[in-house]
Amino acid sequence: MSQRKGEIIEEGVISLAEAGKRAPKLYGVESGVEGLDNLFYVTNVVDGKPVKVPLGGYPAYSVVNLTGVADTGKTLMVEQFAVKQASLGNNIGFLTVETPGPFVAYALKIRANAMGVPYDLIEDKIIIIDAASYTRLREDLMTLFNTLAYAIKEYSINHFVIDAITGFFEEQEMLARGIVRRFFNFMKKWYQTAIFVSQKRSGHELLTAEAAGGFAVSHIVDCSIVLAKIIIENRNQERLYRAPIGETVRLFRIDGCRLCGHDTSTHIMEILETGLVRIGPSLREIAARS
Repeated sequence: MSQRKGEIIEEGVISLAEAGKRAPKLYGVESGVEGLDNLFYVTNVVDGKPVKVPLGGYPAYSVVNLTGVADTGKTLMVEQFAVKQASLGNNIGFLTVETPGPFVAYALKIRANAMGVPYDLIEDKIIIIDAASYTRLREDLMTLFNTLAYAIKEYSINHFVIDAITGFFEEQEMLARGIVRRFFNFMKKWYQTAIFVSQKRSGHELLTAEAAGGFAVSHIVDCSIVLAKIIIENRNQERLYRAPIGETVRLFRIDGCRLCGHDTSTHIMEILETGLVRIGPSLREIAARS
């Protein structure tokens, strides 16, 4: 029985100089979330000393995994991102997997109002791909990717949100890494700045990046952001979080980013009465004030 010989993919071998010509410029893409953008930075050497320079947002062309259990503010954060970028004149794709398109539009209108952004300024800039309503978009990835490519070309999209990517493998978690890899490669091919919302099971440790699919999913993407929530139940927690017993406290941490430097502290995260997310001080800063 003869064995099939592997091929040589010559175009897959390129020099650093050639790859460098295709490398994008690093800059910040504003998140729309107060307190978040300066947590990413680059380090310049000035007079022989390292100097941190805030990036001013998510690293451009990065794929960010935003993970957390229910009611931690994930969808609010990506809605704020979509509204912010649309308000700046950028077209953004919003792939909704769990909520039908008209209800996403309703939520985005509320978010825009809270952010002080006129709805008519953004309504033609946010392009909804409704996989919640169209089963084939959820179950046939080739059809989905063709549809996403069409949307990117037709509307000149340069930023993307997927809420939630776990909807594509919720019943087959063993396939999670392969599915996330396909989405990651697609976003890289089209030079998108993308945020993947990942739903965590409540049994997972609060501040790990593990979502459905395991730890390795976070190894595929460029950056992981972890959201968590706790209910204050004892005096030790009351002292640590500066919140009374019975109150819900939400936490935020950037769990890694391969494209630039980032803050590594755990921060208090608030969901304001307006429905907007705000990143507050780090636990270290809170402790220093006491």
